[in-house]
Amino acid sequence: MAATLLLFGFAAAFQGGIADYIQQLKNGNRIETAYADAPAEAGKAKGELDSLYEQISREAIKRRVAPVNATVDRVWKAIPGYNGLEVDVEETYRLAKASPEAPIRYQYYEVEPKVKLENLGEHPIYKGNPNKPMVSFMINVAWGNEFLEPILKTLKEEKVKATFFLDGSWLKKNVELARRIQLEEHELSNHAYSHPDMSRLGREAAYQQISKTEALLKSELNVANKWFAPPSGDFNQMTVKVAAEQGLKTVLWTLDTVDWKKPPASSIVQKIRLRIEPGGLILMHPTASSSEALPGMIREIRKKGLTIGTVSETLSEKRVPEVE
Repeated sequence: MAATLLLFGFAAAFQGGIADYIQQLKNGNRIETAYADAPAEAGKAKGELDSLYEQISREAIKRRVAPVNATVDRVWKAIPGYNGLEVDVEETYRLAKASPEAPIRYQYYEVEPKVKLENLGEHPIYKGNPNKPMVSFMINVAWGNEFLEPILKTLKEEKVKATFFLDGSWLKKNVELARRIQLEEHELSNHAYSHPDMSRLGREAAYQQISKTEALLKSELNVANKWFAPPSGDFNQMTVKVAAEQGLKTVLWTLDTVDWKKPPASSIVQKIRLRIEPGGLILMHPTASSSEALPGMIREIRKKGLTIGTVSETLSEKRVPEVE
């Protein structure tokens, strides 16, 4: 042992000089002495901190939520993914160490799925991810101005944001009303130009129906749009492809209020109560039925613990914040 130390000493002397070597030994002795002479309380505190880190690390494993990949379902077609969740161990530990008397407040970061909606190709979308406790109102607007005011009033009172899919010919005649909807921070998207059956159109006509409305959304409202809702839900694969060529995904609905048939508001509310699920897209129009039913629809959705967001929010991978 003594010979080993002697050899190590000579090596250090040649490499860094004898003075440096002696200083290293002194530093090492000083560290050892510091540990040897430290009070028992200091050692205990260090152990507690290590224990805290281990506790947080173990809990992080339990709290981990794996991301969900986007997929193409046989019935529902393209379904977006949903971010996973991981505990930020280092940040949680730092905060816990700073406030040792307080309960541990776990800090998180989201983990994106490997397969995203944009990786799936050209498919229609009927719903959001079923793991995401959020739903959306899709309000298709081609007529019914008299009922837009009460709908906007309810949305404002309830602090709800919806997505309005605007018919281009309606938008051209009602730019100021569209700006009013936009000022109230609702999402505006594309509902073709003259409400045709898209599946009956040739390729060029289908392209023009979408592009004309898209041009109006950009020129009049400066909207960077992502979605196309085909009128009456009528489309074919060419429609989906033509929309995709213009940077838009074709979106339909999960649940239809069928409000154009003028059902009583109570029947619409009951439909929501019985059938709404996470990720649901609810189709409605500015009609008397939906206008009257809207407060009840919002109430029933919230009773189920669901948040209401725009179509972009519901179809995004971002998680709905959870309360600790």
